[in-house]
Amino acid sequence: MPIEWRQGAAPVPYTQALADMEARNAAVAAGTAAELIWLLEHPPVYTAGTSADPAELVDPRFEVVAAGRGGRYTYHGPGQRVGYLVLDLGKRGRDVRCFVHAIEGWVIAALASFGVESWRAQGRVGIWTRDIDGREAKIGAIGVRVRRWVSMHGFSVNLDPDLSHFGGIVPCGIAEYGVTSLARLGLSVSAQEWDAALIATSDDFLDALGGPARKACG
Repeated sequence: MPIEWRQGAAPVPYTQALADMEARNAAVAAGTAAELIWLLEHPPVYTAGTSADPAELVDPRFEVVAAGRGGRYTYHGPGQRVGYLVLDLGKRGRDVRCFVHAIEGWVIAALASFGVESWRAQGRVGIWTRDIDGREAKIGAIGVRVRRWVSMHGFSVNLDPDLSHFGGIVPCGIAEYGVTSLARLGLSVSAQEWDAALIATSDDFLDALGGPARKACG
């Protein structure tokens, strides 16, 4: 079955999206549903990964939800585009590290289509760029979970969120670097434009799951 692409316009509550992902994960593993790439936004929420440290929940001004994915605390909210990937890694190499590598490359390619240079950083999962003050800052977060060799969760990219909302946590456990967005960098990119950039670069992402990414990180 071809991959289903789903693009949401209205914010989806995080707990609802999590339940939908879990159900789709089971269906893909059972062979009764197609793989899914779901692009959406959430109302303001803090999510806790499996390595979350309670000391890094500085000001829980929004709902806090245990996500079940890897990583620490992160924030989701309006103006941030989230990509959930329910993909069968059983037929895509069974290599989680290279799966994450491929996601990073996909986001980097999509950002480049808007003239934004971004990169991976050794020892720091996520997507990084140069902020307006010249310092390195995070523009995209990545966190995945794999169950029955089918993936869940994925990535988020800051288009134009309220960056002050990140102040309620230590984002991804990294206190020494800031968080930025396309809007802070002077770019007005709508959710529709961002989704189009992801779709345009998705073939390379899917190809990477079976080849170049594995070679690059193997």
